[in-house]
Order: sequence, then structure tokens, then C-alpha cells
Amino acid sequence: MTQYPRATTAQRLDALARPDKWYLSAGDGVLWAPPFPAWLHVPGFWDEAHVYYHAVAPLFAVAVVDVAGRAVPLERVSWRWRPDRIDAQWRLPSGEVLDEQRTAAPGGRFVSSWRVPGHVAATPSWLVAFSMQPGDTTRDVMSIGDVSVSWMRRVADRRRAEVDVAVTLTALGVADATRVRRAAVRSEGSVAQPIWLHTPFAERWTSSGLPDDIRLEGISTSGFVHVALAVPLTAGDLGFAIDLAGRWDESSVVPGVGAPAPRRLPATMPSVLVRSASGEAEAFFDAFPRFSCSDAFLTRYYDYRLYGLRLNRLAGGAGHVRYPCIAEGIGYFHVPITYSAQCHMWEMRWSRDPAVAFGSLRNFLATQKDDGAFLGRIYSTHLEQTDFYHANWGDAVQAALDVHDDEAFAREAFEGLARHAEWLVTSRDADGTGLFDVVDQYETGQEYMSRYLAVDPDADRYGWENRIRLKGIDISVYGHQLFALLERLAARVGDASARARWATARARTASAITSHCWDDDAGIFTDVAPGTLARTGVKAAVGFYPLLTGLVTDAQAARLFSHLSDSRTFGTPFPLPSSSVDDPLFNPLSEWKGKRHVCPWNGRAWPMTTSHVVEGLLRQWHGGRREAGAIAGDVLTRYVRMFFDRGDIARPTCYEHYNPLTGDAAFYRGIDDYMHSWVADLLIRGVAGLEPTSTGVLVDPLPLPLDWVSLEGATIRGHVVDVERQGDTVRVAIDGRSQSTRVGVPLEVRW
Repeated sequence: MTQYPRATTAQRLDALARPDKWYLSAGDGVLWAPPFPAWLHVPGFWDEAHVYYHAVAPLFAVAVVDVAGRAVPLERVSWRWRPDRIDAQWRLPSGEVLDEQRTAAPGGRFVSSWRVPGHVAATPSWLVAFSMQPGDTTRDVMSIGDVSVSWMRRVADRRRAEVDVAVTLTALGVADATRVRRAAVRSEGSVAQPIWLHTPFAERWTSSGLPDDIRLEGISTSGFVHVALAVPLTAGDLGFAIDLAGRWDESSVVPGVGAPAPRRLPATMPSVLVRSASGEAEAFFDAFPRFSCSDAFLTRYYDYRLYGLRLNRLAGGAGHVRYPCIAEGIGYFHVPITYSAQCHMWEMRWSRDPAVAFGSLRNFLATQKDDGAFLGRIYSTHLEQTDFYHANWGDAVQAALDVHDDEAFAREAFEGLARHAEWLVTSRDADGTGLFDVVDQYETGQEYMSRYLAVDPDADRYGWENRIRLKGIDISVYGHQLFALLERLAARVGDASARARWATARARTASAITSHCWDDDAGIFTDVAPGTLARTGVKAAVGFYPLLTGLVTDAQAARLFSHLSDSRTFGTPFPLPSSSVDDPLFNPLSEWKGKRHVCPWNGRAWPMTTSHVVEGLLRQWHGGRREAGAIAGDVLTRYVRMFFDRGDIARPTCYEHYNPLTGDAAFYRGIDDYMHSWVADLLIRGVAGLEPTSTGVLVDPLPLPLDWVSLEGATIRGHVVDVERQGDTVRVAIDGRSQSTRVGVPLEVRW
């Protein structure tokens, strides 16, 4: 294979470095990614962290305190984020600079590590970590070992479900533990700000430093509990770590999120934890194929996507979240959600370990309702108000099995998804049409758009009330693909009657989609009204979803393809508007009926739908419609460009939705790195052209104007596959044995 410019994994992480980002996670479900941080200009971690779905704030701040007990002013002079750490520099009034590294270490631990020059340490002073906890929800404050203070914090989620979080604050790198000072005291109400002068410790300071005293007294628990750890500022590596461990029941703390007992850390731990964080990040990247090409934006975004998956990884073993998986996003999205779990299976199947890809479904199988429905989201502590979302489980599960052919998972999926399919048929198609009902605007994951008003003018005013009925084209395509999967899995497990059952269901839905959903006037598939089965005529991005199936005729495909270049409908600079540009309620500015909304689908470009459409175009290309290749390549390239803020390669993003005309992200939401789509998989299959099949691989890259492409180390069903493209020449090596083809000439290789 030809040698292309090959960066080390550390260099790939370096390439993602930037001065305007702060998210940190070790991929275990505990992350520090405050959407709207207020205290990045203060050392430490004061803004909120999340333990799975539960917000915990504040954590701690760090101050340099002089012998008189006053904080030495620190000016932040530099900030460099990369996926495994933040490097910050702080200038003292003397002009000297202290280096701080912030990391998220495995096990729910956040570390502020400091490198202190000898000449700075010559001036007597202290390095202090301090925190301020709500008095009514903080208990059991105590010293642990020689260098730690621990407490229990009660926090509540958005549904007011409460959970205990065990917190331990530890001093690191201290050669003489007897010199560590630990203190805790109650105070009446104040404002939870990281200002050392406002803490009780500034006044309690003595000539010998902070009194070593944990004394929680007072006539009530209202107000705050102030906690501090002080260590002499000595030359070398010093630091502090805070450990967060969610207690999901009365007897256990979740393995992988935190240990039941607070941990004692050795004096050398700051540098050890920094190396651990970097090593863990590199190991996550190295579990995936290495992708690069002559388009720097595509290369950069592939690596950025891997970072986003790691950031939002949940370790599992946390109450109802039993299996490792990917959360939909940060903040209150840091839970498994059905609508995005399908996307995570597409992405995570490329990891050598299929646990997360499989876990993305297994969590929902483990919490499946008695009637076969899935929960919309899974909270670690409870299963109340979990909502509901439809999802394309059929394609996602098949994608995972194409890469990791696992008999046990295939059987699990068959049994659980068959129950889910029966629920879909009985509850959402009681009249036996083969098309499936949407009963409120939220359950599709796509609210505030004209498609619902077509059957009820008040549809946008209802909550999760199940008050509308619309035969949804997206939901019907999901059903068709689910039935097709079940038909295949039934044959695999040798269940002839089930195979016949799902073949019949698939054929009925196929006939219904082709008979009722194609709108020749609009040139796109549309929803239909129940009862009459009259087409609504509303053009939405989901109208392209039949491209995922084999049901689209040549004439229909041509009409669909033409929309993608028509600026009057879906041919916007940044693909793909969720509603057609000529929709009466189209608005690219996140506004619905004059008001800016959180999640409007009346024109914004949502990566979720664009992923589906690019996937459909890829299938048309691989299926023989060669005219789809150039279209797919163009849409995919512009799609990836959309993620870069104003075309800046140093500023990749992944927000919920974007302006399809300008590419501006929903910055006002504060939710970056939102895993509500799939991109890395599309780059592997579209740009490198590596398409797993049930019998081997198809190598068929899109006809993109690229000088070179390299994909190394893809593991498919135990085989190692490399693909390279030089000009129009394409080579594939399977377990070291090479074959060649050219762009536009598919090469099918069987195992």
C-alpha cells in the first residue's frame, strides 16, 4: 500500500486543539461540559459537571493564597483545549507564569494539575482548592486518609428524581501529607461564586495557614457547606482531584462510574492522571479505522467525530443504563435516547469492540415495555416520563451485524424487535393499511413543521398528548426496514412462520408506500392522512427516506435527485433543509410563527435527516443508479463543510441544527457535540468506499475529486481491511492480500 502522510494518534489529537472549547470526559458517563460556563477564567472546575444525566455544581476552584490569607490575583494568559485535556497558563502579579492542566480521568475524576517553578515556590504561599456546596443537600462531610475530604451530595434531575453522588476532593503530589490542611464549615446564604475572599476561610486564616478543622455546626442546615484543601506551594507537580460517583440505589455505587469507597491517591498522581487521560483518549481513537484523505476538512471531521463519540460514551452499569452506549449529547441529553441510538450503532460498529454498538439497542431491550414499545429515553434512576421516539432500528441493527456477526446479539435483537414490531402493527396501524401513525409532533423527533398542521391546525400547540393522527412517511419507512430485518433474522434462527409473518408485513408496507405516498405533483414522497389516505403534499426532508429502500423507481429517483440541486426546494448551500424552501412556514432562522424555538423543523438543516438522505444516496449508488454518485459526493462534502463554523477548519462543531443558507449553527442552544446523526460511517463508506456486506465487502468509493484517500485497519468480521485511493486507482487489502479497481467500477470481495 502507498505511504500517505500519517499522523500519530497524539498528533491527531493535537490537530483538534483550539482555544475556544472546554468539554472534557473520559468516556465513562461523567463529563464536564457546561453548556454556558461562567467561570472558565478561574482555575479548577467550578461550573457544573454531569454524572450521567444528573448535574452537579459547583465542583471546586483553585487559588494561590499568600501567608496573610489573601488570594493572589491570577490572570489567564493562555488556554488550549484538546480532547484529552486543557492546558491553561496563569500569570502572577510578579509576571511569573504557572501551568495548569485539567483532565478527566477514568472513574469520574476531574484533575487540576499544576507545575510550579522553583523560584515561584520560594515565596511562601499556599495552593488551595475550595468548594461551596448547598447545605440542605450535603451531608457526611469527613476526612478520608491524609489528603482527602469527602461528602455526599443529593442532586435532582429535570424530572425531580433524586440521586446521591459521593464526592471526594483530594490533594495530589504532596510529599509531606502532614502539611495538608483540610477544613469545612457551614455558613448562611451567599452566592455560589469561586471568590476566595467570600469564603469563611479567608477570615479563619492564621499565621500558620488554614486551620485543619472540619466542624459542621449551626442551628440549621440552610445556606452552604464550604470545603477547602490547602497545600504549601512547593516546586514540582501539585494538584487536586475531585471524584464523582453516582449511587443508583441504597447499597451500591456504580462500577465504572466510581468506587464505593473514596480512593487514596499516591503523591505522584498528577502526572500519572494526565498520562492516563491521554492514553485512554488515544486508545479510543485507535479502536477505529484510521481515515485520512486529501480533503483536510473530511480528515479533520472524521477525528472530531470520534472525539464526540468518546465525550458522550456511557460506561453502563448505572441503574437502568445497564450496557455501554452513547448519550445523545451533553447536559440533560446525557442519556440513551432511541432517536439517536440508531445513529450510534452506525458509528460505533467501526470500533473493534462491538459492545457499545450492541449496547445501544440492548439498553432499550432491557427496559422494553410489556406491550413491546420502547422507552424514548432511559434515566439511570427511574423510568418515569421517558417520552417515546420512533427509530430506524432495522437498518441500524443490520449495519452492526454486517461488521460484527454475533449470533447471541442477532437472537436478542430478533426477539425484542419482533415484539416491538408487533406493537407497531397493532397500535399504529389498527386499520391495516401498512402505513403507521404519528400521534404527536414530538415522537418523530421533528416538531414544529407543516407536516402535522396538514391533519390538525392545532398540532403545534399540543404537548405529548397523542392527539393527532398522521400516516408518517418516515415511520413507515422505518417499519418497512424493520420488517425486512426481522424477515432475515427469522431465516437465520430457523423460524419459518416468523419469516413468513414479517415478509407479509414488509410487502404490505412496501405496497402502501408505493401506492399512497408518492406525490407526483410535488416530486417527493409525503405523509398521508388516515382514513382517506390522501397525500398531504407537504414536502419535508423525510420524503427522501424511501431512498433507503428498494422501492423507488427510476423516474421517482430522478425527481428526488433534482430536488437536491433546486434552490427553490432542497438545494440550499448547506444540506438539507428539514422543510422545503417553498413551504409557507419555511424559516432558516430557528423561528416558528415569529418566535425563535429550541427545536424547529420548518427549515433548519438537521444533521439527523441529512445523514439519512446521504445514506439513501449511497444505497442508490451501490445499488446501480450511478447517477447518484456525484450527487451523494456533493451533498456529503457540503454536509461536512457545514459543521465548520464559517468554514474555519480549526472550529469543527456538531450542533443540533444549522441555518441551511449560511451554515450558522444553533449556538444559542449551547449544545455542541450532539450525537444525533452519523458522519464517520458515511466517510468510511462514501469517501473510502468500504461497504460491508453479509458475504464480504463491496469497494465502491464515490466519484469525489480527491487526489488520495487512505483507510487503515478496518476490522470486519475478524478480517483486517485497508483501502487506498490514488487518483482513480483504488486498492483494497484484506488480511494483507490486495486487489485493485477504479473509481466507478465496483469491486466485490467475498471472504
